[in-house]
Amino acid sequence: MTALVIAEHDNASLKPATLHAVTAARQCGGDVHVLVAGHNAAAAAQAAAQVAGVAKVLHADGPALEHGLAEDLAAQVLAVAGGYSHILFPATASGKNTAPRVAAKLDVSQISDITKVDSADTFERPIYAGNAIATVQSGDAVKVITVRTTAFDAAAATGGSAAVESVPAVAASGKSRFVGQELAKSDRPDLTAAKVVVSGGRALGSAEQFQSVLTPLADKLGAAIGASRAAVDAGYAPNDLQVGQTGKIVAPQLYVAVGISGAIQHVAGMSGSRVIVAINKDPDAPIFSVADYGLVADLFEAVPELVKAL
Repeated sequence: MTALVIAEHDNASLKPATLHAVTAARQCGGDVHVLVAGHNAAAAAQAAAQVAGVAKVLHADGPALEHGLAEDLAAQVLAVAGGYSHILFPATASGKNTAPRVAAKLDVSQISDITKVDSADTFERPIYAGNAIATVQSGDAVKVITVRTTAFDAAAATGGSAAVESVPAVAASGKSRFVGQELAKSDRPDLTAAKVVVSGGRALGSAEQFQSVLTPLADKLGAAIGASRAAVDAGYAPNDLQVGQTGKIVAPQLYVAVGISGAIQHVAGMSGSRVIVAINKDPDAPIFSVADYGLVADLFEAVPELVKAL
């Protein structure tokens, strides 16, 4: 029984989501192999070989794989899928785009967004916006799985000594092409990997106040900044900051919710946080039901005072 983890990388280094998926794969039992599919990605393959618990790295290198287009990546996974009992993808935008294509081609049911491995064929995953946990048992010969990375500790990035095996790269499918990308640069930690997250809601009132209130607090805490869907829809923050069921799932050591009511959609994306602090002037706001510490106060007064105290 061997599991294959599909690595996420930038052709130079592994993305943190891969390390979390390796941990889930190890819990499935048996050896863990990692597929690094890219172009001029030898450095990423070597990084995968050093991950603790990885027995082998498959390195597919070709121009069609440079940008991780789902059609070509799925074809590459299918080309090496024989003999694997589990194929695991991080539950990221890329993983969610590619995994269903692989499952469909293998004629198996995808097991989505797992948060726990009970055994080699039994997994737990949230349903109903995280209000219930389903235990799913699969009888398929191959389990195609997406892993909620925040639910698993990251495997150690060093300490391994896996062999790197080159495998033939697939040709371009021609079904899609890479046009371009615009990458936002920030000195802040990545939202999904940050140990501290400060999120704001619609109560902040404007994009200017969203920045002026939250930025000093985030700077003091060394935190990433997030937002509720209501704040994003109102134009206070960009889409990539949205935390929630339809945004990003986070599980930091500390989550500070400022002016967020606590709708189910938002709570589904941050309820796994170690410590949750809520600041809201409404004492009946649902966010207080999941918060470890709650402060009923006007955020425009409380947050600056908190910044001064820090």
